[in-house]
Amino acid sequence: MNEKSKQPEASKGIPAKETSAKESATEIRYVNLYESEEKVYTRRITGFFQRLRRFTSAPLMLGFLLMPWLVIDGRPAMLFDLPARQFNILWMTFSPQDGVYLAWLLIIAAFLLFTVTVMVGRVWCGFTCPQTVWTQMYMWAEFLCEGDRNKRIKLDSQKWSMEKFLRKAAKHAIWIAIALVTAITFVGYFTPIRELAINFFTFQVDLTAAFWVLFFTGATYGNAGFMREQVCKYMCPYARFQSVMYDHDTLAVWYNKERGEKRGPRKIGEDYKAQGLGDCIDCSWCVQVCPVNIDIREGLQAECIDCGLCIDACDSVMEKMNYPLGLISFTTEDAVAKKKVNIMRPRVLGYAAVLLVMVGFFVYSLATRMPLLVEVMRDRGTQMYRVNEDKVLNVYTLKIENLDRKTHVYDVSVHGDFNYEIQGYKAPPILEGEILTVPVRVAVKRSELKGEKNTVSFKVVARENPEIVISHNTTFIGPSK
Repeated sequence: MNEKSKQPEASKGIPAKETSAKESATEIRYVNLYESEEKVYTRRITGFFQRLRRFTSAPLMLGFLLMPWLVIDGRPAMLFDLPARQFNILWMTFSPQDGVYLAWLLIIAAFLLFTVTVMVGRVWCGFTCPQTVWTQMYMWAEFLCEGDRNKRIKLDSQKWSMEKFLRKAAKHAIWIAIALVTAITFVGYFTPIRELAINFFTFQVDLTAAFWVLFFTGATYGNAGFMREQVCKYMCPYARFQSVMYDHDTLAVWYNKERGEKRGPRKIGEDYKAQGLGDCIDCSWCVQVCPVNIDIREGLQAECIDCGLCIDACDSVMEKMNYPLGLISFTTEDAVAKKKVNIMRPRVLGYAAVLLVMVGFFVYSLATRMPLLVEVMRDRGTQMYRVNEDKVLNVYTLKIENLDRKTHVYDVSVHGDFNYEIQGYKAPPILEGEILTVPVRVAVKRSELKGEKNTVSFKVVARENPEIVISHNTTFIGPSK
């Protein structure tokens, strides 16, 4: 959806009518769902928040790019091997049965996002969101090849020439290079990246990997190169529900209307207050540097990503004009209205308490997690039980998955209310990540059974480390009499 003010009638060839201040204040705004977005030309600015964005995004970017290349104990530090159904994360190996950890992690991330948003607004969007980080890199390529805002506007308005072609070609070449590196790195989390990179550039990569590399290359190129602010404004759900989490004490980017209004140009050193003007000189730099093309002077808006670039731009202008800084600043609505600010409020404490409890349980669960997976299934291909002389036998399929980083030999025993014994199991060494599936028989004297259904427990213990042990209960079926 694209919201824009109604175009002046003079721009349509019709003389504009004079309107009073009251009429302009109540002017109806029209929404054209089919109007195309105007290209946003952002001005390059330096300042505290621009440097802060680099310091916060650089570690995340380096972690994303380097993690698939790291090797721990002879294997990639992070590899989601879907065909083998194994997910290697640092020193741990997970299986699809460990999906509960992923659910916990997503819930923790959601509550962390809620807590941060209640306290400091959409700083995730402005400083660490991948869409913002990649868009920032693409804007840097624009500045490198085409110049700053005014030069890019002038270049786009010119007719095609060799200089324009070379500048545009260089920009798109850098865009495609960034997108290709991004795609290979992302696919490298699902297939060994060293083989992927070599095979891709030697044209020996398989079709599936090639498809996903090209797909994510195109997606990155389109999102960061062309869609940009439209992703933040129209596609990201975070902008839609952030207003529910904001309150009067949430830190966000605010414009001080009491100090800034009435806007108007003036000369340095001029007594502007005698003319009834505020500190805002109406230079529009705060709009020109905004990556989502909004005017923060119109108040808090859903599109604002709290990147702070408008603060840097406004502070640089205030410094040139010898005015106090902070006309636009990170503050709260109550602080702007000169009311009491309450930072440690119930919502923040509640979110923080829930988050702390969940993180504690998550860490404890990971610390006590057993690097072993055991499944016991009754063999469907045989009768429910067999009687051999004076013994009753049940056949099971035993599945042992070694999730440890070492090779283990697992001993298996059975326990229950009766003297069960296991038959047909030999303890072979099971390599890291290997799954052993073997049929086993459990026998018990018929004279000991006292019912048709009985409980039997399989106990699997690593011979090299007795602390790695799992018990699995199942049913033992016997004759009714």
